[in-house]
Amino acid sequence: MSLSHANAWDFPYTSQRMPVLAENMVCTSQPLATNAALRILAKGGNAIDAALAAATTLTVTEPCMNGIGGDLFAIVWDGTQLHGLNASGRAPAAWTPEHFAKYDAMPKRGWDSVTVPGVVSGWRALSDKFGTLPFAELFDSAIHYARNGYLVAPIAQRQWAGQVEELSVQPGFIDGFAPGGKAPEAGTRFISPGQADTLTAIAQTGGEDFYHGKIAKAIADHARATGGLMTEADLAAHFNTWETPISTAYGDIELHEIGPSGQGIGALIALGILEQSGIGKLPLDSTEYFHAQIEAMKLSFADIYRYVADPDHMQGVSAAELLDPAYLAERAKLLDPNKANFPGPGKIHHGGTTYLTVADSKGMMVSLIQSNFKGFGSGVVIPNTGIAMQNRGWGFNLMPGHPNQVGPNKRPFHTIIPGFLTRGGKPLMSFGVMGGSLQAQGHLQVAIRIGDHGQNPQAAIDAPRWRIDDDNVTVAVEWNFPPQAIAGLRALGHKVVIAKRHSDEFGGSQAILRVAEGEYLGGSDHRKDGHAAGY
Repeated sequence: MSLSHANAWDFPYTSQRMPVLAENMVCTSQPLATNAALRILAKGGNAIDAALAAATTLTVTEPCMNGIGGDLFAIVWDGTQLHGLNASGRAPAAWTPEHFAKYDAMPKRGWDSVTVPGVVSGWRALSDKFGTLPFAELFDSAIHYARNGYLVAPIAQRQWAGQVEELSVQPGFIDGFAPGGKAPEAGTRFISPGQADTLTAIAQTGGEDFYHGKIAKAIADHARATGGLMTEADLAAHFNTWETPISTAYGDIELHEIGPSGQGIGALIALGILEQSGIGKLPLDSTEYFHAQIEAMKLSFADIYRYVADPDHMQGVSAAELLDPAYLAERAKLLDPNKANFPGPGKIHHGGTTYLTVADSKGMMVSLIQSNFKGFGSGVVIPNTGIAMQNRGWGFNLMPGHPNQVGPNKRPFHTIIPGFLTRGGKPLMSFGVMGGSLQAQGHLQVAIRIGDHGQNPQAAIDAPRWRIDDDNVTVAVEWNFPPQAIAGLRALGHKVVIAKRHSDEFGGSQAILRVAEGEYLGGSDHRKDGHAAGY
């Protein structure tokens, strides 16, 4: 988009937050995390340093959405090119299909949903490759809030309180995150001295203690005592992968994502189908506009749930084949402008998360996402550490022979994805839309609003969202979705459900648009507690 575009300064939706413009920009889902990043920028740190200060602080101030026991992905524009980091963990070595034969489906909670956490290794890897300040300095705010407490924000409190009853049976959860058996009230002080100690150890050892020292032993000891299979060897074996992001073109913009096992390829497939369809630009917020996107996303979901997994296990199907223009053109033929369809996967011819973004005056931009999955994750909390373990194992399935079947030392299908837009090889916007399976759908919706309609990122974030449910049939829409579009979609055969106001099912987004070299516009989602801020 251009700030001279006719839609650039329109704010037509229910929330009318104003964007922020500055030479250094921070957008996060939690105000204290935003401020932590600003303090690092004021000390002379770069965008990576600031992003890591925000990321570590978010594990303390928004624990119902992410934590030390989660995973991390990032896309970094270093001023010249894009770099992708996959800091997601793998299944314990003892996770054989035979171990899970007692289940009808992958467990949602408990130790049999816990994969090795990668977030700590991701912090260290980003700092080592791009950071300028000492690693330990980036933890000052996080440790302060864990040790001395902070006042719980209202939206986070609502999400926190909604998980306590289900998770209270999991080992360590009540002691760690539900004092007195309930979530802290909004506006009350929450203190986590165990997490302060953990963050201090991570800061002082560069994360080594988490994978090879006392913290690793505490995790493994708790697993042995409470029925888990994770061992010290599983933690010690963890490693990250630096990757070139994959991309697809749409008009004059390119959307970049981290490749499988993440779902980012889903946004690329859907966008590529729309590009190959020849449909062209459709009237903003019309029935036709939403119908085309929903149908393309359903086709994409059918493919990614069939083919996408740990790339070492994708059974001869590659990301490049799924994004091949000829293949996408064939899939695009299934788009019917007059009715909703319910597709299966194509035939390949071989040939509950925290997102933040930071940009600095020297041109570096960071798109970073970290999560425990489904709120606090597995519900398992390591005693006296403030570590809530993720439940990414729930992303596997139990289907024999499926590329995403659960197996030892394997990465599961992953939902968290950072996004990045370029135009003509130059950075345009770092962004993300947190929220489970909404994320690929959200990336598609935001990219089209920016690419086709030149909307201000704040307006693109504020716009009411649709979300295809896991059945790949039902379409949920927000309470303020255009009524004429709801009626139009139903007339085309869509099963449309209108969500209640303040539903948590439509995620939260942050975005930074590069206006010029060293100049940015930041937008932040009203669906979260946070905000955009500049320096």
